[in-house]
Amino acid sequence: MDRKLAAFERLLRVMDELREKCPWDRKQTFDSLRMNTIEETYELADALLDHDMDNIRKELGDLLLHVVFYAKLGDEQHAFDIADVADGICEKLIFRHPHVFGDTTAADAEQVKQNWEDIKLKEKAANHEKKRVLSGVPRSLPALVKAYRIGEKAAAAGFDWQKREDVWGKVKEEIGELQREIDASDERRTAEEFGDLFFALVNAARLYGVDPEAALEACNRKFIARFTHIEEEAEKQGLALRDMTLEQMDRLWDEAKRQERED
Repeated sequence: MDRKLAAFERLLRVMDELREKCPWDRKQTFDSLRMNTIEETYELADALLDHDMDNIRKELGDLLLHVVFYAKLGDEQHAFDIADVADGICEKLIFRHPHVFGDTTAADAEQVKQNWEDIKLKEKAANHEKKRVLSGVPRSLPALVKAYRIGEKAAAAGFDWQKREDVWGKVKEEIGELQREIDASDERRTAEEFGDLFFALVNAARLYGVDPEAALEACNRKFIARFTHIEEEAEKQGLALRDMTLEQMDRLWDEAKRQERED
């Protein structure tokens, strides 16, 4: 613990010195750092997907720097400091984990999630905020992640399929509605029905314990690897992609798939 506290104190002192002596750091504001923070969060997400421990450590450091930077800005404006940030999250964690720090019991992780959502609604009531189940979903979340969180919160409030298999009826319904709008050549409604289908599929992923963001990213990477194989093989044959037939590309695609299975 002493080593950890000393390292954190060192970071705070480095931040103080940067803010005082570095022209770039002196110029930064809450607004100017926002997009950098989002970028750093995605870089951490990439490292997590790769299970790259060294990069996870580095990206956590970058993100921690942003937390400390915002706290420094808050301190300068006499609004809050890093101690307020740390104390605030400690108080929240203790309050929202009564099964650890209080007398409440929770049989499993699902019960913990249910208790968490119930407590959050009670907090809003105590603060005289409107009890809106979905009000805690950040507006700036990417649409795929936001859809997952909306489904989670609605499910915690009891709005969910009784059996997870039932979700496929909704998926099929949305596919049918999408096909009708495509056949009707209604572009606006087609886009709307695509959204409904995506939302239903995200809920299906949630019910089957799949992270849809991670699953789609894995698919993206797989496609990139296979398409890159097509490009490389085309170059070896002295061909440009546009000169190849679809059948030639399909053969190389299948070859890439076989190589994946062998690896």
